[in-house]
This record gives sequence, structure tokens and C-alpha cells, in this order.
Amino acid sequence: MKKVLFLSIAILLLMCGCGKFDITKAKDEFKNKVNTAKSYELKGNMEIYNNEDTFKYDIVVSYQKDDNYKVTMVNQNNNHEQIILKDAGNVYVVTPSLNKSFKFESEWPDNSSQSYILASLVNDVINDDTATLKEKDGKYVITAKVNYPHNKSLEKQELTFDKKMNLEKVVVYDTNNNAKIKVKINNIDYKAKYKDDYFKLNTLIDEAEENQEEDEETMELEEAVYPLYVPANTYLKSEDKVTDENTDRTILTFNGDKSFILVEEAANASKEFEIIPVSGDPLLLTDSVAALSNNSLTWTSNNIDYYLTSNNLASDELMTIAQSMGNVALEK
Repeated sequence: MKKVLFLSIAILLLMCGCGKFDITKAKDEFKNKVNTAKSYELKGNMEIYNNEDTFKYDIVVSYQKDDNYKVTMVNQNNNHEQIILKDAGNVYVVTPSLNKSFKFESEWPDNSSQSYILASLVNDVINDDTATLKEKDGKYVITAKVNYPHNKSLEKQELTFDKKMNLEKVVVYDTNNNAKIKVKINNIDYKAKYKDDYFKLNTLIDEAEENQEEDEETMELEEAVYPLYVPANTYLKSEDKVTDENTDRTILTFNGDKSFILVEEAANASKEFEIIPVSGDPLLLTDSVAALSNNSLTWTSNNIDYYLTSNNLASDELMTIAQSMGNVALEK
């Protein structure tokens, strides 16, 4: 009689789906794996898709409890390296080759989705009551909404895990279901050890100055770069070149319904490490990490410093113009 009762209970449990690995359990396992880690090091590759162009990065994400982050990104196309550092609550975007850094008053990485930050991915998944789980090709795939305030075309992401809930891949899609960002994770070490000064800005400053070439040649802007995207009913009014002992820049002024000014200057390394305060957020473009403020965007691409400002353009529109910029030759 006891055997019959036991079998009946077992069958009932199976019929009810009890013990089934569902979205709730997947969320809990992912959250526990990340939140219990006192540190981690993630190594992988990231691809950003912009129309027909693909921009590829090697990435290393280092984390240590008390909110310390160091994200190293190396553009595979031109070997351009940038580092996002969070040190004692301050956020920096360091460009070692130029011997300079932006310093932000920012809540990064908590104020936006980040496809390569584990805590951000956990928050996206946990906070989405509509998130789904499916099995595909022997993997678990979680689909959840994203939160990119400065790029509202991005809508959802797919996180692919192995059967032990180890994260393997993240793909972010736009509203037309086109893949825009893909992060392939090669390894995550949840017991990473770091030196005491690993997350300190001074360490990066020392490294940048040590690697600086003393007789580095000065670059000059040969010709202006024009955006391939300009808002409707907006046109190029003037192009002015400013040249003096310390400056060689071009100023493009666009007038119309959504006027803006674009300043371009050859990117040359500072002799001493320079820290530029910015009231805004670091923003990942296709081939660079930019500094975004309330009405401007500053970034470096293909050895050119860009400054884009407008009183009537939203941040996603500034981003669209920036990502439409082409290439130009520099002369030494």
C-alpha cells in the first residue's frame, strides 16, 4: 500500500511539473552565482553592428566587491584601447595612447543595461516579469528586456547559458529584431585575485606615462569629416578652420530644425596625463567609448577628437550622428 501511495505521489508531482527547471529557477541560479562572487574576471569578444559595418573588440571585465570595476576594450580593427574604471565611486574613461581620461559624475554601470557587466545582466533579468526561458541546442536561453536610455531602439537581449547556468553569450536586439551587440564569453573566473592598486586611477596613469613615446609625431587634420546622417530639414551652414600655435581644428555648423555644431581636431597625446571632468555618462559607440553630457558628445575615432553639441537634439540623436561619421586621412 505504501509503494502504491509513493508511486501515486511521484506521478502527481511529475504531472504538476514540480521540479521542472523554469524561468524562476534560472533567474535565481544566475543571480546567486553572480551576487555571491566577491570578485570575477570575464574575458570575451564583443561585436557591434552598425548597418553593414561590424566593429570587433577584445574585452576583459574585472570586478571586485565594493563596486570596483575595470573594463578594458581593445578595438580589433585599429588596436585602439580604452579602459572604463570605477574607483572609489568615481568613473573614468581612460585612453592610454592619448595620455588622458574623462572623469564622470555618473552612476555607471547601474543606470543602464551593460551587455558585458554581470550585475547589470542579473538586474535586467530579475526586474523583467515577462522574461522567458527556453532550451535550444542543449543550452538555456533567457530573453529579457533591456534599458538603454540613450539608445531607445534597443529592445531585448538573449542570454545563453550551458546546463550549469554558466553564461556563454549575450545578444542585444533592436525593435526590428536585428542583432546590434553580441558578447561571446570565453571564460569567467569567479575567484579572481587582484593587487591592492589594480582598480586605482594612479596605476593607469603610471602605465600610460611609461608607455608614452617621447618623440611622438604631431598629427594634423587633413580634411573635414562629414556625418552621413543629418536630421531632416537640417543643413551645413558653414565650415571654419581654426589654426594657431596650439590648435588645428575644423568647426562644422549645421542649421535648421535640429541645429548642431561639430568640432574636429587631430588627436594628439598629452605630454602630461590629462583628466577632463564631465557631468554625464560613458557611452559605447560603435568604435569608441564617448563622454555624454546633457547636450554634447565627445569621443575619439581614427585619431580624430570629436565634439558634438546641440541645444535641441536628444542623446540618441547625438549618438546617431556620431555613429554615422566616416573616415579621413591624417597627415604628420
